[in-house]
Amino acid sequence: MGNLREVPVGGTVKVVRIHGEGAVKRRIMDMGITRGVEISVRKVAPLGDPIEITVRGYELSLRKADAESIEVE
Repeated sequence: MGNLREVPVGGTVKVVRIHGEGAVKRRIMDMGITRGVEISVRKVAPLGDPIEITVRGYELSLRKADAESIEVE
Protein backbone atom coordinates (compact mmCIF):
# COMPACT_ATOMS: atom_id res chain seq x y z
CA MET A 1 0.00 0.00 0.00
CA GLY A 2 2.62 2.54 1.03
CA ASN A 3 3.60 4.23 4.26
CA LEU A 4 1.64 5.10 7.39
CA ARG A 5 1.45 8.78 6.48
CA GLU A 6 -0.69 7.94 3.41
CA VAL A 7 -3.39 6.13 5.41
CA PRO A 8 -6.62 8.13 5.71
CA VAL A 9 -8.19 8.96 9.08
CA GLY A 10 -10.22 5.96 10.25
CA GLY A 11 -8.10 3.52 8.27
CA THR A 12 -6.62 0.38 9.79
CA VAL A 13 -3.47 -1.17 8.36
CA LYS A 14 -0.87 -3.81 9.17
CA VAL A 15 2.83 -3.02 9.49
CA VAL A 16 4.95 -4.71 6.82
CA ARG A 17 8.35 -3.19 7.51
CA ILE A 18 10.06 -0.36 9.35
CA HIS A 19 12.64 1.52 7.28
CA GLY A 20 15.50 3.47 8.77
CA GLU A 21 18.21 2.42 11.11
CA GLY A 22 19.77 2.93 14.48
CA ALA A 23 18.08 4.97 17.18
CA VAL A 24 15.08 6.04 15.09
CA LYS A 25 14.09 2.48 14.17
CA ARG A 26 14.69 1.29 17.73
CA ARG A 27 12.50 4.09 19.16
CA ILE A 28 9.64 3.20 16.80
CA MET A 29 9.90 -0.48 17.75
CA ASP A 30 10.06 0.42 21.46
CA MET A 31 6.67 2.14 21.04
CA GLY A 32 5.19 -1.24 20.09
CA ILE A 33 5.18 -0.70 16.34
CA THR A 34 6.58 -3.94 14.97
CA ARG A 35 6.01 -6.06 11.87
CA GLY A 36 2.54 -7.59 11.74
CA VAL A 37 0.89 -5.27 14.29
CA GLU A 38 -2.32 -3.43 13.33
CA ILE A 39 -2.44 0.35 13.47
CA SER A 40 -5.55 2.55 13.29
CA VAL A 41 -5.20 6.19 12.28
CA ARG A 42 -7.34 8.29 14.64
CA LYS A 43 -6.52 11.90 13.77
CA VAL A 44 -4.15 14.01 11.73
CA ALA A 45 -3.22 17.51 12.85
CA PRO A 46 -4.27 20.36 10.50
CA LEU A 47 -0.78 20.70 9.04
CA GLY A 48 -0.29 16.93 8.93
CA ASP A 49 2.06 16.70 11.88
CA PRO A 50 1.67 14.82 14.20
CA ILE A 51 -0.48 11.81 13.36
CA GLU A 52 -2.46 10.21 16.20
CA ILE A 53 -2.72 6.43 16.00
CA THR A 54 -3.93 3.49 18.08
CA VAL A 55 -1.54 0.58 18.38
CA ARG A 56 -1.78 -2.41 20.74
CA GLY A 57 -4.71 -0.77 22.54
CA TYR A 58 -3.12 2.57 23.35
CA GLU A 59 -2.98 5.97 21.68
CA LEU A 60 0.24 7.33 20.30
CA SER A 61 1.32 10.42 18.35
CA LEU A 62 3.93 10.13 15.61
CA ARG A 63 5.80 12.75 13.64
CA LYS A 64 5.32 12.77 9.87
CA ALA A 65 8.93 11.72 9.30
CA ASP A 66 8.49 8.67 11.56
CA ALA A 67 5.17 7.73 9.92
CA GLU A 68 6.82 7.83 6.48
CA SER A 69 9.35 5.22 7.59
CA ILE A 70 6.64 2.68 8.48
CA GLU A 71 5.62 0.58 5.47
CA VAL A 72 2.05 -0.74 5.72
CA GLU A 73 -0.49 -2.79 3.77
